[in-house]
Amino acid sequence: MSANRTRHVAVIDIGKTNKRVHIYDESLELVDGKSTSFESVDREGVPWVPSDEIESWLLDTLSTLGSRYGIELISIATHGATFACVDADGELAIPVVDYTHEPGDAFHEEFYQRAGSPEELQRRTATLKLPALLNVAQGVFFFQKTRPEAWARVKHVLFYPQYLAFRLTGRVGADYTYLACHTYLFDFSSLDYSSVADALEIRDRLPGSIEEPGTILGRLDPAVAGRTGLSPATKVTLGVHDSNSSLLPYLIKKPDENLIVNSTGTWCVAMHPEKEVAFADEEIGKAVFYNMSAFRQPVKTSILMGGLEFETYTALLRKRFGMKGLPEFDPRIYRDVVKTAREFILPAVTRGTGQFPDSAARIVDHDEVFALEDVQAGSRVPELFSNTRRAIAVLNLSLAIQTITALERVGLGPGVIVYTEGGFRNNRDYNALLATIAPESSFRLSGMPEATSFGAALLGWAAADDKDIIELGSAFDLEEEEVDGLELPGLGAYLAAFWRHLDTAQPGS
Repeated sequence: MSANRTRHVAVIDIGKTNKRVHIYDESLELVDGKSTSFESVDREGVPWVPSDEIESWLLDTLSTLGSRYGIELISIATHGATFACVDADGELAIPVVDYTHEPGDAFHEEFYQRAGSPEELQRRTATLKLPALLNVAQGVFFFQKTRPEAWARVKHVLFYPQYLAFRLTGRVGADYTYLACHTYLFDFSSLDYSSVADALEIRDRLPGSIEEPGTILGRLDPAVAGRTGLSPATKVTLGVHDSNSSLLPYLIKKPDENLIVNSTGTWCVAMHPEKEVAFADEEIGKAVFYNMSAFRQPVKTSILMGGLEFETYTALLRKRFGMKGLPEFDPRIYRDVVKTAREFILPAVTRGTGQFPDSAARIVDHDEVFALEDVQAGSRVPELFSNTRRAIAVLNLSLAIQTITALERVGLGPGVIVYTEGGFRNNRDYNALLATIAPESSFRLSGMPEATSFGAALLGWAAADDKDIIELGSAFDLEEEEVDGLELPGLGAYLAAFWRHLDTAQPGS
């Protein structure tokens, strides 16, 4: 194949599950790409990100794609809650920890004794209390506690997009979209590092400046250029948080619209741009926080692991109950489930996450309660799961109720337009249920299958051409499809019963 030497931007899009490199041309068309996935590596009970394998795959992929296309710039977007500790030689002083690791209640209590109460920190840093190491500051504290000798060698604490950019350029930086996303390390009032950075004594190990995500950090390190065959003149952006990257096209095209982007995947992230950071008293302690958009705009945000919930139950139905594929959308099943109001799937597969963090995953089948782990083990099985079509309907109802709760916590109301993108865009049942439960709002499907990498491509082209990114708004369209609701008599009673079951005694309690 002859090399195509027209200008292109390469986007490195690192999700929690899928790792991608996409190539965009000057007309913002996605012309090529490769993807893969990696499992975390368990060592002595702690999961670690396989950084060397990921980096090797990225360099090989850039080499392959670079032989086909003239790559002028590399733009980076990654999932959140991840950071790297680099020593004076530019190597990892400590492996990159997988944020799913749970150090235990005593660890979290000690962290909050050092940093401040969760309620105080939510107001000051717009960060919610999360389990495991989902807040970067707690990941840092984990290293300080468990690996003090290795921690002593740390020169730079880098957020994940900037770590990848560092490996490409050798230069250090930080961007505010990543720093402001539930790290505890950003102060929205001063737009600087927070008091938690001082409590952990890491301010001198964090990058000296906090810049826009589209800032050009540098050009390829000569060794990287040699390894990939790319030009040493190839530019690399600072990098952006993936959710804020997927929000960017909407902010460009619909700056005056009251909208929420419902970005779905392993994590479902509801994002509502607002003018200022403001928590109502009843929101403190709830699963709501603020991001900062690429335009330095506060974005009220709520999260739940909707994709994980869906995959957990569908895998169970395939493995233990013989489901061959997802059933076709059938409103009649939903009408019967809602009418009888005796079957429910309750969150959360990962305890401590989502909109109901105190709830344990369980199935309610005609007033009998089944713990998810018992069903997975086969020790107790609900009759509901023998009818997989009905079980999928109950699952979609659960996910829709959880999503509406998340949307309400960021401002869903009459006249608000919700754009659903990502994996659940293709779940017709789920989207119809959203429109049914909240009929005063408008629900639309986004026609942007790769919103995260597209947002990063916009940042890349703006940087490559030294343009205001707003100018690129005329170069693309946002396709959208209106979602119609269903006729579900008795829906209010079903919703009320769902909420009542959330307050009942849970299995094993």
